[in-house]
Amino acid sequence: MDVPARRIAVVTGTRAEYGLLKGLMAAVRDDASLRLQILATGMHLESRFGHTVDEILADGFVPDAEVPLGLDDDSGLTTARAMGRGLLGMAEALDRLRPDVVVVLGDRFEILTAVQAALVQGIPVAHIHGGELTEGVIDDDIRHAVTKMASLHFVAAEVFARRVRQLGEEPERIFVVGAPGVDALAELAPLPREVLEADLGLSLTAPLFLATYHPETLGDRPPVQATAEFLGALESFPGARVVFTGVNADPGRDAVAAAIARFVQDHPERAAFRESLGQRRYLSLMRLADAVIGNSSSGIIEAPAAGVPTINVGDRQKGRPHAESVIDCAPDRQAIGAAIRQALTPGFRARAKAQTPPYGGGGAAGRIKAILKSVPLAGLTRKRFVDQAGG
Repeated sequence: MDVPARRIAVVTGTRAEYGLLKGLMAAVRDDASLRLQILATGMHLESRFGHTVDEILADGFVPDAEVPLGLDDDSGLTTARAMGRGLLGMAEALDRLRPDVVVVLGDRFEILTAVQAALVQGIPVAHIHGGELTEGVIDDDIRHAVTKMASLHFVAAEVFARRVRQLGEEPERIFVVGAPGVDALAELAPLPREVLEADLGLSLTAPLFLATYHPETLGDRPPVQATAEFLGALESFPGARVVFTGVNADPGRDAVAAAIARFVQDHPERAAFRESLGQRRYLSLMRLADAVIGNSSSGIIEAPAAGVPTINVGDRQKGRPHAESVIDCAPDRQAIGAAIRQALTPGFRARAKAQTPPYGGGGAAGRIKAILKSVPLAGLTRKRFVDQAGG
């Protein structure tokens, strides 16, 4: 008797997270014993964030469900309303698709809604990148909440596995697989410099900075003030080219995006902004860059694997293990400027290329797919809390 294909539903809400999931999605799609289901939501469906569901379609993936959230502005109230819409939409989509496992990555509010809907419908959740810390944003709390609702845990390093165990999760359900973001660095052929220059309308001469700056939702100062310090530091390097990527849909997002847009407008000869570069363009630019600057997780995970220095600004990524190529600095222009100057020195650049990154060397997608394919489904949603010795 034929065994029905195991249905694996992957939820994606942002361009960055989709880039991390794309390899896994392809691996599931290409396995005859599995059936890929895609639920697109969040920023993917919003024109003001680039309507990046089009990138999913361009890659040959067709979403089985789209769950719009109505992200009309960046207020906390709008975010809370969006979560309500997301919970309802995800519940209806999962009821229709009836996957065997729901796969989510990370720590954003739209992911939380999918996990809540799966929990009450008795669908097991597999969570990628649990156990990590980002102390400057509310995502930290969301990530740990998702861990407690998930049945399987795919973590990037042993330190994260230890934290998931601290949350009472069963050790046999925790798998150290590495970071999916590192996979693409090894697998994607980089675009030539001249192709990127034509796409951006910008000469990519050195020094080249790849910049991403998101609001710190738990920061001590308003996001617009922190952004002014960040951009003020970049002003002090008038010979540098700067390529900015889009700002996450977090409270305070609009003010950050508007400030970056003004910077690019004031410096068209040396700055460019793209709401979404796409994974291949982004990683190609990263390989060319003299430094990755801002507070994105890609500066902590992918940039070290590419041997590129990172200037990590503020506390958004505080708590994650940092490679030797990452320079942490306070969110003020003097500190950021000093960190950039350090990153540009020949000695530091050489150390960045020689260091061993802490998030694995690739192959995470294949390891995750193999576990999703083989893990017994019976009783997967039944969990026990494991107390730590001496607790």
